[in-house]
Amino acid sequence: MPFGEYQYNVDDKGRVILPPAFRDFVADGMVITRGLDNCLFVFPLTAWERIEKHLVELPLTDPESRNFVRFFYSGAAKAKLDSAGRISLPVPLRSFARTEGNVVVVGAPNRLEIWNEQLWLANLGAVQENPPAPELLRELVG
Repeated sequence: MPFGEYQYNVDDKGRVILPPAFRDFVADGMVITRGLDNCLFVFPLTAWERIEKHLVELPLTDPESRNFVRFFYSGAAKAKLDSAGRISLPVPLRSFARTEGNVVVVGAPNRLEIWNEQLWLANLGAVQENPPAPELLRELVG
């Protein structure tokens, strides 16, 4: 699983470098989509295929399920690393996540996240102000 955070810039063509430590994780291709908390999620194809199976199983009759599928699936775009280790971020996704200029590429279980730098710092600050419940921390660290 990828972990860590790396700061980069989105260039004038909407491309961002993926950290060398993350490239093997997505070497066979990836899907970029709208994430939660105004970031972008980047899934390796194998993880995306598992997610897709769950998305099609959500009940079509449930408005919340339909809306989530629309949000998550309609923004999805396939991507591959170029020879410089970059990926292109489609304009609608860049607008959604405000990923112009400085961004932070973050490792997470089963995905990468691409954040607007200021939103990332605000998110970290919010976690520091409201840390997870002690029970959750005990469960995680034993």
